[in-house]
Formats: sequence, structure tokens, C-alpha cells
Amino acid sequence: MISKEDAEILKQLSAEGGLKLISAKFPEGAVFSTSLGQEDQVITDMIFRNQLPVKVFTLDTGRLFYEHYELLSQNNSRYKTKIEVYAPESSDVEKYVNEKGINAFYHSVENRKECCFIRKVKPLNRALNGATVWITGLRADQSENRENMPVIEWDESRNLYKYNPLIHWSYQNVLDYLEQHQVQELSLHRKGFISVGCQPCTRAISDGENPRAGRWWWESSQKECGLHTH
Repeated sequence: MISKEDAEILKQLSAEGGLKLISAKFPEGAVFSTSLGQEDQVITDMIFRNQLPVKVFTLDTGRLFYEHYELLSQNNSRYKTKIEVYAPESSDVEKYVNEKGINAFYHSVENRKECCFIRKVKPLNRALNGATVWITGLRADQSENRENMPVIEWDESRNLYKYNPLIHWSYQNVLDYLEQHQVQELSLHRKGFISVGCQPCTRAISDGENPRAGRWWWESSQKECGLHTH
């Protein structure tokens, strides 16, 4: 359990200090899901550089950019580890594609959310099975849905704690950390792709656009896939 006192301490600690506290308190129950984006590369570096007992995994939706797989390989090589990979159930993908079409997510929000559920949410739920604390790379200024997310919260739907160590970080904080620690990142970021998801659902953004404007750009929704709701 995370007491009120622990929660208050986490609010005061740095991201790295909080990760050390969480991993020490739950050495067999702390897990981190990385999308290989800039924020997640920061946390990945903190975990592996400090050799923290945290399970690190990523979701391979089957529609990612080649650059994702390249960075995954670089991470494993740099930190001498094997980040676990979770993929969608082939039967789910086959049923969706055969009934609705390979790119049906362009046709309606419902289709898109179903695709995200199959390729992201279900594999995530499998990866979180048995976990006590789910560590994320969320930041408050990424979207309206994330503005009021706390540092630590109880995820009722998944029956675990959700720890957001970078929730109050600015984008500049992220860039500064990556430069200071020479952390590898997706080459796509240098091409205007700030928030990067699946290849057919992501475009580069223009100067002044919201970082998540390039995600599901054909929609006017809240730009979420279902992994993080609040």
C-alpha cells in the first residue's frame, strides 16, 4: 500500500528519487510501459542507469514506424537488457481487418478506438497483470485530459497504483535531460514528430501546434487511445 505520507513524499521527490522509492517499496510489483517517446526514454534511462528493479516493457502494435524497432534495439544494446515486448492477439487483428478493413480506423472514431483497444489496451492489460504500480511518462501539458493528473493515483479499473514521475515536467525539462545524459531518441523527433504513435495515425506537426496535434489528425477527439483516461 502507498500511504498518504508516501504520496506526499512522492510529490516532493525528484522523478529519479521517486522511482527509487517506488522500486524499493515494490521490488517485484513496479512496471514501466515505454512507447519509446522522449519522456519514456528519460524514465528508461533513470531505471536502467540506477539498476532499479522495475520491469520495463513496450507494446508492438504491428503498425509502428521502423524507427521504433531501431530504438528498441539500441536501448537493449546500450543498457545491456531486453525490454519485454507485448503484441496484440493475432485473432483479434485478423477479425478486425477482415470485417472492417486494414485502415478502418480512418472511417470513424469508433473504428479507431476499437483498433487501439485491440492493438494497445488489451496487450497493456496483459502486461500489467500482477503489477502493483504502473509507471508512466505522462506530462500534464501534453493534452487537456492530462492537465489534472496527479503524481500518484489509484487506477480503479486496473486495481493498481499509477505513478507519473514527469507529470509536472515541461517539454524543455525533457529535452535538457536527454541532452545532459546523452540519451538516444527516435530520429523522427527531428522531423517534426513530437508525439509518435502508430505510423498511419501520426503526422509531423507545424511550429505552434499542440504536441499531440499529429496524433489521429483527422479527428477532433481528445487525442487518447484508451491507455490513459481520467
